[in-house]
Amino acid sequence: MGELSHLDAAGQAHMVDVGDKPASKRRALAEALVRMDPATADALFGGSLPKGDALAVARVAGIQAAKRTSELIPLCHPLALTTVSIDIERVDDGAHITSAVGTTGPTGVEMEALTAVSIAALTLYDMVKSLERGVEIGSVHLLEKSGGKSGEWTR
Repeated sequence: MGELSHLDAAGQAHMVDVGDKPASKRRALAEALVRMDPATADALFGGSLPKGDALAVARVAGIQAAKRTSELIPLCHPLALTTVSIDIERVDDGAHITSAVGTTGPTGVEMEALTAVSIAALTLYDMVKSLERGVEIGSVHLLEKSGGKSGEWTR
């Protein structure tokens, strides 16, 4: 492990200066799993939830969250995102959410991709909680990133 870039020489948190870094095309992919009972998943993916189309609401929430990541995570830079996509598919134990986020800029979009899947997952929970309080959000992690000095990374 190298030095922690968000700490200054005195060990205090600071926002990294990316002003001199060259812009490059950057992309990140993240995922989350929302575990729920089969009956809850049937209602979610069958479109019969009392609150309406949870899948559409969760996709929009994830996109909005990616765009607002720097407002939620103190040391993140505001970025001009060029793309954000949220995919939600049914799996045996609930819903699998992936986000793909891209930009052309001096810093990466990993936090935006992770924020997107996290908020999409929380939105699904909110939309199904009247049917099941025991829904579990888990396995939130980065799958891959590309661009910048460190190049490609895949889990």
